[in-house]
Parts: sequence; structure tokens; C-alpha cells
Amino acid sequence: MPQTTEPADRPAGPVHRFAEIPEGRIHFVEQGTGPVVLLVHGFPESWYSWRHQLAALAAAGYRAVAIDVRGYGRSSKPSEVSAYRMLAHVADNIAVLRALGEETAIIAGHDWGAPIAAHTALLRPDLFTAVALLSVPYVPRGATRPTEAFARAGGDEEFYVSYFQEPGRAEAEIEPDVRGWLAGIYAGLSGDAKPSADDQDGSGLMRLTVPAGGKLSDRFPADTTLPPWLTEADLDHYAGEFERSGLTGALNRYRNVDRDWADLAAWQGAPITRPALYIGGDRDAPTQWLADAIKAFPVTLPALSGSHILEGCGHWVQQERPDEVNRLLVDWLRDLPA
Repeated sequence: MPQTTEPADRPAGPVHRFAEIPEGRIHFVEQGTGPVVLLVHGFPESWYSWRHQLAALAAAGYRAVAIDVRGYGRSSKPSEVSAYRMLAHVADNIAVLRALGEETAIIAGHDWGAPIAAHTALLRPDLFTAVALLSVPYVPRGATRPTEAFARAGGDEEFYVSYFQEPGRAEAEIEPDVRGWLAGIYAGLSGDAKPSADDQDGSGLMRLTVPAGGKLSDRFPADTTLPPWLTEADLDHYAGEFERSGLTGALNRYRNVDRDWADLAAWQGAPITRPALYIGGDRDAPTQWLADAIKAFPVTLPALSGSHILEGCGHWVQQERPDEVNRLLVDWLRDLPA
């Protein structure tokens, strides 16, 4: 990759900055000099989920930039649900790129950040020259309305995405004990978690459905001892961010799936033609639920140069396996065409 010209006095450590957007600002943390690698987190996380990648990418000669997605952390939190549509997230990534003073970037995303990164590369391949997806594979816009598909996914129970649709419902579950709820979901989706009693088929470490009249946390493991990759200080950081911001902005991403489907009608079935990388865990639910999407990569990601399923890894890929993910990312970045 060509090297960009950077100020010689750029601080060696992470720096917090903001990009202006029409609705306010996007907070981001950057480290290093060189080609930009924009890192987009998922739910329920923040820029902090990329803490292990910032220094590693900087050391490898890249300008690593981890954002707080709108609705999270120190980024703005518009009140309208429609402000969290996919097109708004793509626009935010462009605004960060402009704030950096750069013309192009490579983009990587995890969990919800993966579809955001994918659609950023799909819609603006002129600005985002390569894309890495962690956990959630690329699924092109299909013929079925998403809420209809999610309604079927839960079977006799309610799939978690359906549960998140009604404003205020999931917030009422989470916000009385943010730290405890986060500990439950982080532990339940970790690669070292034991399958729940009703999920012995291995379709997900924690069954992401809600029983009738229940809550998603009813599926959390009884033992929410923190997994080895997450310290008490890490959990305090995440909890502190959500205690200040609330959960509505983060949950509003789920409440736009049908709006995205309408917005992206012109891209139905469209492949991403930019160079791509996929990293998942063999104990992560999306790699199992979306196995057909992974098999379809030769069509949907024709420039894919690597697809890696990490053994024993759960959902929080770059936090559970930082060294392995860093190696895969850096090797892929170095092999990208100039």
C-alpha cells in the first residue's frame, strides 16, 4: 500500500478526536501513521473493542482509527430512530475520513460494524479500497423483508432482533443493571462459555431468543464470571459508557433493518468488488447461522483473499484472539495491491 504523508510530530500513543456530522459529531481514537484503517465496532461495545488492534496496526505502519458509532460513547445520539439507518453510518465513515484529511481508507468492522463496513465499501468503493469483516459475513440485500425473516428465525420463541424492535422494551431490561447485563452477554457469547441447557446442538453458545413473557437475559449463563479476555476494568469501561449514553442509540441500529432494506433496493444481490477478508470464530453464532453466506463468498466477495474461522473462538473475535487477529489483519493489509 502507498504511504501517506503524515506530520512528523504526530503523538505515538492513541489520540481522541472528533469529526463533525450534520447531527453533531463522531468520536474516534487514532494511533500511528500511514494508510488509514478505519475500525467499526458492534453491539454492545465502543471504540474500545479495538484497543488491542490500535497499537498493533500503528506498529505495522498504519494509521489505525477506531470510532464510536453514532449512538455510542462520546459520539452524538440523534433522537430520531431513522437517524440510525445504514446510509447515515456510511456517511459518518466518510465524515471521519474527511476529518482525517485523507482521500481513501481501508475499513474493518465487527458484529454490526461488519455490515456497516461492508455497505461502506459497497456504496463508496472510490473511498474505501478494501474491507475486513469480523464475525458477521457479508449478506447482500435480498428479496425478503428483514423483520419477516427474523420473525421466522426465532421459531416458537422471539428472535433477539425482533425483541429489539420496539423502542423502550430492551432498554427497560438493560438499563436498571447495565454492568450486570453486559457481563452476561459478554460471558454468554464468549468462546469459553458452555452451551445453555436448551442449546446443546451447538447452534449458538447462548440461545439468542426470548421466551414468551421473558427477557433476553433469561438466556444468559447462570455463572457470569468474566471470560479471561475481559478484565473488571474493561467491563467498567463499557458499563461507564452505556451508563452515560443509555442504550437507545445503540439499539436503534436494529430498528432500521427494514428501512435499510428499502434504501438499498438498487443494490439487491450486489457483490462487494473491493479486496476483502473474513475472520470468524467456530463458536460464534453468526458463523453457524450464516454458513450459507460464507459459502457464497466466491460470488458476494469475489476479491476475497482470506476466510479464517478461529478454533474455539466465540463472538468477540478481536478481543478474544487479539494476537491472531492482529497477525491476520497485518498480513492481509501488507498483501493489498498498491
